[in-house]
Amino acid sequence: PGKSRPQTPAVHIQFHGGRGATMAPAAKEFYEDQKNLNKLCNFLRSTDGPAVREAIMMDKRVYYIKGEKLVNFMVEPKKGTKWPKELPRFSSRPEAITVCKELCNIQYIHRSEKVAKGELEVARVRDFDESAYFTWIYEGDMTNKNLMTTALIIGFLCCTCFPIWPNFLKVFVWYMSVSLLIFIFFLVTLRAVVFLFVWIIGYEMWFLPNLFDESLGFCESFVPVISCEKTKDGQLMYRVGVFVAFSSFCYWAVTQPSEFDGFVKGQGDFIKDLYAGTLLSDISQKDKENIDKPKMPSLEDLLKKLDSEDEEEKELSEEEAAEALLNSLVEDSEDIDDEEE
Repeated sequence: PGKSRPQTPAVHIQFHGGRGATMAPAAKEFYEDQKNLNKLCNFLRSTDGPAVREAIMMDKRVYYIKGEKLVNFMVEPKKGTKWPKELPRFSSRPEAITVCKELCNIQYIHRSEKVAKGELEVARVRDFDESAYFTWIYEGDMTNKNLMTTALIIGFLCCTCFPIWPNFLKVFVWYMSVSLLIFIFFLVTLRAVVFLFVWIIGYEMWFLPNLFDESLGFCESFVPVISCEKTKDGQLMYRVGVFVAFSSFCYWAVTQPSEFDGFVKGQGDFIKDLYAGTLLSDISQKDKENIDKPKMPSLEDLLKKLDSEDEEEKELSEEEAAEALLNSLVEDSEDIDDEEE
């Protein structure tokens, strides 16, 4: 009591270009541990990290980023980015540059040079510079990738062993496949119908607009749920034409209930046959049960096939003999005619 508490001295780090900055001891000690650097790199390589570009280097697809953009993100992340709570924030550019230099030293990133559009090569100079391009070598946490690869291999082996699956599993897979097929069909139809109604009004509204975008990941394909924007100018005539065609179809469906009801009933019967497994009703129950078994001819079938081949040969030989006799008779008649003349 009565004595002033001694202040913890700050750590002074010298940066490139002779600039100095004061870095908090906790943050410095935190990023000196390679495990913590791995956590930082996992965040930088995630979808919340800075945007990267793809290129080809040494016949491999790589991801690269400009040093300035990497430093900018580490100091001031883009709006909406959730910085991990367990990672200390960078208060100045020199602090971020110091960590980037350390990433170069431990070869988590390396400096690259552009040689053509979409092509890179390893640069001879390896020092960190904000104006240079850097390629990511650190691949991040491989646990999920390894688990996905293992699941893919196991799934492939299970599919190849489908003929020896128990019957209840085959029925389960059949029901799941049919349900998924019907769900996708109705989802696509619903999206198209909703878009059509709203487009006639003058707006383009899509339910799950990125659902079939192959460039996005699984979770990103469901974001946003709905997109709506006004249609471009010059589409009024097309919208009127589509409205007239759709109205004509609705009028036909109402005035011709017997044909439309038959169509609806046929679709319902088709779905019932899919679930019941009676879509191909012209095959026997034995063939249905043995549809996935290899079909090997029995000894009786082979003997019948040989007998049928012998009979065909006999029929052919008899036909050839009759044809030869007929030809000889024709030739004899021609010789007699020649002698009489």
